[in-house]
Amino acid sequence: MAGSKKLTVRAPTIENRRARHEFEIIEVFEAGIQLVGSEVKSIRDGQVQLTDGFARVIDGEVFLMGVHIAPYARAAGWGAHDPDRRRKLLLHKKEIETMAEAVNEKRLTLVPLRLRFKDGKVKVDLAIARGKRTYDKRHAIAKRDAERDDDRESRRRR
Repeated sequence: MAGSKKLTVRAPTIENRRARHEFEIIEVFEAGIQLVGSEVKSIRDGQVQLTDGFARVIDGEVFLMGVHIAPYARAAGWGAHDPDRRRKLLLHKKEIETMAEAVNEKRLTLVPLRLRFKDGKVKVDLAIARGKRTYDKRHAIAKRDAERDDDRESRRRR
């Protein structure tokens, strides 16, 4: 079949939009993640919930916890996985040391921002973050609303 085109399927990017509202992002790292095959298939289907996710540094390794990857619909028996298990993140030693220092000494948090595919591998954007206070959240919402109103007004004037 000369001239046939290969069909490409675009893998989804799963965002944790709530994290940007709840936390002040200080620094972002890209990390690989150890997964089993059925987890990768579930991620390709977009069956992931990052909202309650966080990461911990345990014995010099970083683990992603609280992320729910739904069992793959067509996997049964030994092919299925535990949806809420902790998953090891693959980072450089220097990055792990930076994260451990931020969490232990500066009392910051590790939050997953995004889960995406890069060159056929699943990557996690992991942020060192500080929790926002309630009044900070209200201020951010008020600022966003004011900008939206200004945009509407400028469009109306045109």
